[in-house]
Amino acid sequence: MAMDSPTASPHATPVGVIGLGAMGRGMAASLRRAGYPVHVHDVRPEAVQAFVAEGGTGCDSPAEMGRRCEVVVSVVVNAEQTEQVLFGPSGEAATMRAGSVFVMCSTVAPDWSVALEARLAERQLLYLDAPISGGAAKAASGQMTMMTAGRAEAYANAGGTLEAMAAKVYRLGDRAGNGSKVKIINQLLAGVHIAAAAEAMALGLRQGVDAAALYEVITHSAGNSWMFENRMAHVLAGDYTPLSAVDIFVKDLGLVLDTARATRFPLPLTATAHQMFMHASSAGHGREDDSAVIKTFPGITLPAGKT
Repeated sequence: MAMDSPTASPHATPVGVIGLGAMGRGMAASLRRAGYPVHVHDVRPEAVQAFVAEGGTGCDSPAEMGRRCEVVVSVVVNAEQTEQVLFGPSGEAATMRAGSVFVMCSTVAPDWSVALEARLAERQLLYLDAPISGGAAKAASGQMTMMTAGRAEAYANAGGTLEAMAAKVYRLGDRAGNGSKVKIINQLLAGVHIAAAAEAMALGLRQGVDAAALYEVITHSAGNSWMFENRMAHVLAGDYTPLSAVDIFVKDLGLVLDTARATRFPLPLTATAHQMFMHASSAGHGREDDSAVIKTFPGITLPAGKT
């Protein structure tokens, strides 16, 4: 079930956002626009200071955030970082009050998310399995998508925070797991589409087709995809500044394959796309934009620009 965003109004519930990267920064701004007192933490002090200058409140550690906030939104990279945020030396699980809600927005293995819900329940903390999609621009405008699952009490205690951050909040189950399952399926498609888009553009370049003309035709033809239109624009600009890096898809497609392997379910296209991103990463492009997967194709000259 999808829920549209309500009209923003002032709120008293203090909300914490940990991780001010491409998505987290915009999510924190959306919460502040909706009237929430927003506390932030990031490993980069300058990111915290920039948000504080706009009216937010900085926290020196996850533990401090846990003491101050009734809802904590975690937008870190992976399960390992989430573990540190919650259970590390300055983790917030030890300081959050009973009934507080931890909203986990990272792409993780579904079984790990299920186990985390149980671990937090032992501390009387509520949990929402809530991966996100849409990119930095939609996060900044409050127009992203959230794929959520969790107990009714968790949704109730989170109040309107989810809707303040996202145009669509999908409720996919009353226990953790389904949010992460749907997210990795989304990542399967995203990764395969990027790999296919790169392959198509590479073939066009090898055949001597003008790259801009090819882009124009494909984006107005049946072969287009959102990923072709978005990522191949990066290639045309020669700009591989990482909005979503190659190594993200090394991780995420690996999670997809691990999940399918547990039930011996074949994913031949995912496996091929994963190898393409692995190849790009091992060639030194892991921290570049995921469109840099095109750099592994032989015998092509890519548009010049920022690298």
